[in-house]
Amino acid sequence: MSEIQLDTLLEATLFGAGRSMTVAELCHSLGYDEEEMLDCLFSLRSTLKRRRGGALQIAEVGNRWAIEVKPEIASHLPKGAKTDLPKKLLKAASLIAYHQPMSQSRLVELLGQKAYDYVRELAQYGMIDRRKDGNTRRLTTTRRFSEAFGCPYTDRKKVKAWFREQVQNTGILDELETKDVLKSETEYQGTIQETLEFEQE
Repeated sequence: MSEIQLDTLLEATLFGAGRSMTVAELCHSLGYDEEEMLDCLFSLRSTLKRRRGGALQIAEVGNRWAIEVKPEIASHLPKGAKTDLPKKLLKAASLIAYHQPMSQSRLVELLGQKAYDYVRELAQYGMIDRRKDGNTRRLTTTRRFSEAFGCPYTDRKKVKAWFREQVQNTGILDELETKDVLKSETEYQGTIQETLEFEQE
């Protein structure tokens, strides 16, 4: 049997993982050095872009890479085909979408120390981007987030506006309406973590 090309292995690895992966993780999994892996990631991204009728694309989210459904196709997917986030991550994801760009330090004040785990898991799912910003990280949603929540937009500002409309229409954060949680970060003062009625799963 002939040796399988790296780009084929890479595509299969990212698809099979179902989450974003760092270059270091990919190098360790496939046994290639970082330079070769980066070359192959950029090459695979170009290949998928040119593939006629293709539904997938390679996305770089922070320092992580993932295979995802193209945004123009994502909105047509049946509900059952979208990523199901563990329930414990939904409030964190919702708050990030509502306030983005949101500081990780504020999310910790709202949800407690478990917020660090939630942010790490959401990043592994490829749902959020976390960029260093001074002593904290600035959290925003990704294309994969839009796919999972059925949002027709990928632009951060449009996702934020769309998600705020969903909050009003569906009541997803109704139990927080009387709290300071939905105030913008500039309006927010003090720690209110102990007043929130979140389940700590």
